[in-house]
Amino acid sequence: MKRILANGGAIALLTITVGCAAPATRISTGLQRYGLDESRADCVGDRLQANLSLGQLQRLGKAAAAYRQGDTTPGVLTASDLVRVAAQLKDPAIALEVGKAAAGCGVLP
Repeated sequence: MKRILANGGAIALLTITVGCAAPATRISTGLQRYGLDESRADCVGDRLQANLSLGQLQRLGKAAAAYRQGDTTPGVLTASDLVRVAAQLKDPAIALEVGKAAAGCGVLP
């Protein structure tokens, strides 16, 4: 299983807020910072931005950050963890798009 992020609050990078960078760029930059190569990080960022609303991206980021709180291995967040978080949001579109992006971009094993 590939490790896509490291450090406890790293998934907060998916918390997209109005700012200078486009959501895809912010996602990609964060994923690269935590170990994913540039091409796959760009792929995931582009797909999530294209297929999820800003509100959906914000919910995903907040849920993923909360998922990391109290974790006994806070230095690791796998693609499976991210898909699991997305599935818990009760928005099938988020779970579907995260899974599709992870699989389509070669993040899943």
